Amino acid sequence: MPEGSDTSLLASAPRHVAIIMDGNGRWAQSRGRPRLFGHHAGAKRVREIVETCPDLGVKYLTVFAFSTENWKRTQTEVAGLMSLFRRYITKEARALRDDGVRVRFIGDRVRLDRKLVSMMDELEAMTEGNDRVHLTIALNYGSRDEVGRAMKLMAEDVAANRLSPGDVDDGTLARYLDTRVLPDPDLVIRTSGEARISNFLLWQSAYAEYEFIDTLWPDFTAEIFTGLVHGYAKRDRRFGAVKA
Repeated sequence: MPEGSDTSLLASAPRHVAIIMDGNGRWAQSRGRPRLFGHHAGAKRVREIVETCPDLGVKYLTVFAFSTENWKRTQTEVAGLMSLFRRYITKEARALRDDGVRVRFIGDRVRLDRKLVSMMDELEAMTEGNDRVHLTIALNYGSRDEVGRAMKLMAEDVAANRLSPGDVDDGTLARYLDTRVLPDPDLVIRTSGEARISNFLLWQSAYAEYEFIDTLWPDFTAEIFTGLVHGYAKRDRRFGAVKA
């Protein structure tokens, strides 16, 4: 346990933290560098935050790497990001496995390059026995797209008599989502000063706590992350109820 940690805070820590990693491009441009320079700097921050999770009591970490809307960016930036994802997997795969990190990817893989998809599959298989930290990377992910795909699968099961319409409730859809094996996020963090959720985990975050901070993602340190996690632990979460 890190020096100065509080066991009561650790016990109240968010089990699942999700992060919208925003601000890479602005961080690079403020330094007179191309946007891809910022994306490379931001990728390095992911490892630092993953390594911080166990000491804080965070079991699940989900990061928003590329959205279904990000295809609207320039061809140069999109191609650079796809190359970065391949490089990240190549560079980090063994370390993630050896550190006990279980890696999953969520999002629609159909539009992604076949080589990248193969690398994603291999990393998931390589780390499937790990349980120290569960890192989920949202890649070509959009929550509305996810719900649409889930509803299509559910409709197919109804049509095939594998699911009765009368049995459908608010828990049924969750079993068809990309995140079906994950707990819902307790805390969602967005960096860079933007106060919106950008189509990220809409269904899953119904009762999540949110933190919108000004720090650009490449400047997001383990110390900042620790402060936000400890701040969450002090919140009074009632889920619609009131104390007697």
